[in-house]
Amino acid sequence: MTSTPAGGPGPGPEVPVEELSYTDASRELDGIVEFFERSEVDVDQLVARLERATAIVDELDRRIRRTRAQVEELVPKLEAVGRAEGEGEPRGTAGPGPDGGDGSETLPL
Repeated sequence: MTSTPAGGPGPGPEVPVEELSYTDASRELDGIVEFFERSEVDVDQLVARLERATAIVDELDRRIRRTRAQVEELVPKLEAVGRAEGEGEPRGTAGPGPDGGDGSETLPL
């Protein structure tokens, strides 16, 4: 199911904002902006389009904030892993291997 274009003939069925992909939501928002930029604005659609645009902006903002929080949580973890690997010995050379050898066996890539 696709949403009705922002300047389409009538309100029609619209995909709930939460179900739109980021790209689709952004495209629909662009269409709504184009609707407002036209010289002849359909007053009957004005409020509905403004409410839809507001809902899309709120949803996209929520997604961006959630993603930013996830990145801020993951970056320190990735940096810690990178530091730990940089401080330790290279893999495959740390102590005796399971066969009692010196652990210097070369593994195929």
